[in-house]
Amino acid sequence: MSQNIKADLSQDAYKKAVIFLSELDDSWAQHIATVGPCRHEAKSNREPYEALIRAIAYQQLHTKAGDAILKRFLALYPEVSFPEPEQLLQTDPELQRACGFSASKLATIRGIALAKVQGEIPSLEEAKCLSDEALVEKLIPLRGVGRWTVEMFLIYSLERSDVLPVDDYGIREGYKRLKSLEKAPTSSQMRKIGEMWSPFRTIAAWYLWRLPNR
Repeated sequence: MSQNIKADLSQDAYKKAVIFLSELDDSWAQHIATVGPCRHEAKSNREPYEALIRAIAYQQLHTKAGDAILKRFLALYPEVSFPEPEQLLQTDPELQRACGFSASKLATIRGIALAKVQGEIPSLEEAKCLSDEALVEKLIPLRGVGRWTVEMFLIYSLERSDVLPVDDYGIREGYKRLKSLEKAPTSSQMRKIGEMWSPFRTIAAWYLWRLPNR
């Protein structure tokens, strides 16, 4: 396994991260004390193919809306927990579209299924041996799959502990609220700021996502 792969999201790692982040400054300490222990939940048994499709379903949507669309989609395949790529491709696109996917999202989802059939998407075991950047470079050429989508896979399926999705609106807005800023940082600014949170950037992201609107 590559030396730059950090995949420790154990309870012990959470405790270390909380101590580390709380010692950064008072704003972090107060926010973490308010939220409490990190309860990030990964789905480490999901294949990249499934994880990418699930991430696309939630892209640019509130969680409840994504949940509803995904539930309708999975209801098309009652005999399995998640459809195999061949099964997905054999389904009438209009039935899938009726679940609530935009035309663009459905094209992306079917493209991911086709890429899996064609061997362009690694298995879970193969992905575990690749660094974050190697996986980003391998997967973002897929239609509709951007860095954010791959980062969700890194965080939730591979349990990588040092990932900060700087293009995520909630991350940048969360930092704005944490620091009482007038304007949220740009993605490039957020990336630079987040360097000081390494090697616990995934945990930092979890806490930033939990800052209330104010």
